[in-house]
Amino acid sequence: MSKSANGGTGPGRTEFVTMMALLTSMVALSIDTVLPALPVMGRDLGVADVTDNQLIVTVLFAGLGLGQLIYGPLSDSIGRKPAIYIGIAIFLAGCLASLFAPDFETMLVGRALQGLGAASARIVTIAVVRDRFAGRGMAQVMSFIMAVFILVPILAPMVGQGILFAGDWHLIFVFFIGLAGIAVTWFGLRQFETLPPARRARFSLSNIARGFRTAATNRITLGYTIATGFTFGPFLAYLSSAQQIFQYQYGTGDAFALYFAGGAASLGVASFLNGRIVMRYGMRRLVRISQTASAATSFVMAAIALAMGVEPSLFWLMVYFMAIFFAVGMVFGNLNALAMEPMGAIAGIASAFVGFVPTALAVPQGILIGSQLDGSVIPLMIGFGICTSVSLGVGLWADRDHPPGPIGEAGAA
Repeated sequence: MSKSANGGTGPGRTEFVTMMALLTSMVALSIDTVLPALPVMGRDLGVADVTDNQLIVTVLFAGLGLGQLIYGPLSDSIGRKPAIYIGIAIFLAGCLASLFAPDFETMLVGRALQGLGAASARIVTIAVVRDRFAGRGMAQVMSFIMAVFILVPILAPMVGQGILFAGDWHLIFVFFIGLAGIAVTWFGLRQFETLPPARRARFSLSNIARGFRTAATNRITLGYTIATGFTFGPFLAYLSSAQQIFQYQYGTGDAFALYFAGGAASLGVASFLNGRIVMRYGMRRLVRISQTASAATSFVMAAIALAMGVEPSLFWLMVYFMAIFFAVGMVFGNLNALAMEPMGAIAGIASAFVGFVPTALAVPQGILIGSQLDGSVIPLMIGFGICTSVSLGVGLWADRDHPPGPIGEAGAA
């Protein structure tokens, strides 16, 4: 058992990791569980153009991006537990709005509120871990929690498909409400407040603005933050349109969840591999190699498809997706770490900057690319190629004085 600063007992490490993982999983579950239900949700809510169904996913990211801007500084001011409670309350309100939505517009409002609320779980849980653990202990705990991000995207569409077998899409939001209720009750009863009043900082827009200005005027932080946004943009387009691609264009039916899991598994394998080799090869080198390979693969696949005048087969589409998501898995964590590298003195506000700006950049990219996917995956391939190339170029600009090198040399990552 762990003790709070006031002498109270709290969860041991295993219980703590499980609790934090459950809270954190709400973000991925909110995104991926609804994917199999998008066509029937759109039909029931009167959506005329099936491509508009993607907005059910996209607007959640918009709310998530705004929430990331708020909850870090808020939890520094009022404490970790109140910030979580506020976020979960907003999430539950969004679930209720979606559950009883009479039209598509109300559904989108509910999904935006879900993203806004779920952001608290994504941001504040990291702060709680940082409060309780340091050094190797923190790295170990975060490794366990991050494993959830790998498992949940694999399992969530299957959960959504299972719920549809049992009933209609409304039950998905009932599932969200029940899960959030269990998570926040467990957290409230078992986890002590990790930020005592003496360590809290006044919530001030001027302090936030000052921190954002510091981050935005550091070339490395700004460059890698923008690079993250252009990496995330086409990935968001894929998340929003995966159901449309697999079920409508390729006719996979209920097997959609299995194909989606294949891409998620590739990303997960890459994340684990990156953790094993990054100390040897450095973040910068791995980012550049992965992004170059990703952009080249996308342009070559698109060029072949255009030259032959046919869409790639399902087999080759899966080969492409697994290759691209392997590259994404090698890049995401490294880009975030590189962006935060110069920001040790203002890590809390800087993490909000590094979380908000990429989402703000990615959402319009995802909408633009997704709107072009009318019976063809080629625009998605081109989108991956262009956006990844931009990300690579911005990263090179940001890091022009830090050539990649092994640990201990100039530019080591």
